[in-house]
Amino acid sequence: MKPDRLRGPVLALFRMVTGLLFLMHGASSLFGVFGGARGTGAAVEFAVWPSWWAALIQLVCGALVLAGVFTRSGAVLASGSMAYAYFAVHQPQGLLPLTNGGELAAIYCWAFLLVAVLGPGAWSLESAVRRLRSAQEPESAAPA
Repeated sequence: MKPDRLRGPVLALFRMVTGLLFLMHGASSLFGVFGGARGTGAAVEFAVWPSWWAALIQLVCGALVLAGVFTRSGAVLASGSMAYAYFAVHQPQGLLPLTNGGELAAIYCWAFLLVAVLGPGAWSLESAVRRLRSAQEPESAAPA
């Protein structure tokens, strides 16, 4: 089997797993599930800047990327929020991600940038809708 045959499915799975993990991170912070905010078992306070808003972005953008709908927009917003998190929260604690606790923010930032550039792929709601629309269009719709 040629490695190129795996490109589409692997990229789709990468998008879905990254979106799912980001969604779960947001859900844990917003609702106190999966161990809660930073493992405390509690949810962040409603509308508190930036933690509640970051969690909302994580939940919504994670869901969009996971489903493959408005994927590029969701991925750009997620990537930007993680860049903000890295430079505003982690980088002042130290130069390197290993010492400032910013590895997750840095990895998510670059992962979502990759998703934004490559798009949702074939295994996405966007692609499914596109396939349905093209199947419903009459083939003789070409101008004479």
